[in-house]
Amino acid sequence: MVHLPSHERAAIAVDRVWPRGLTKSRAELGEWCKQVAPSTALRKWYDHDPERFQEFSRRYRAELEEPEQAKVLQHLRELAKDQTLTLLTATKRPEISEAVVLADLLGA
Repeated sequence: MVHLPSHERAAIAVDRVWPRGLTKSRAELGEWCKQVAPSTALRKWYDHDPERFQEFSRRYRAELEEPEQAKVLQHLRELAKDQTLTLLTATKRPEISEAVVLADLLGA
């Protein structure tokens, strides 16, 4: 399930793959920052297992230090200076998703 944003916020999709059943026009996205998503290997290892969230968060933060991901994360930080961001993810458990880790890094 993807929660669509209110119009006062910039909506940023942060998943690597586009959510099934959602058209890009319906999503009303500001951006799709798939480069900031966890690697496929990390995502598959994690498998949204709540017991692995702490280790997932540590590993994901390490991935975000890589040059390409760090550049996109900095871009999100710049956007967050001027507006509230809504980080969109299609996961069934957003409270243990990459969006939570990103929100923490962005100071939400």
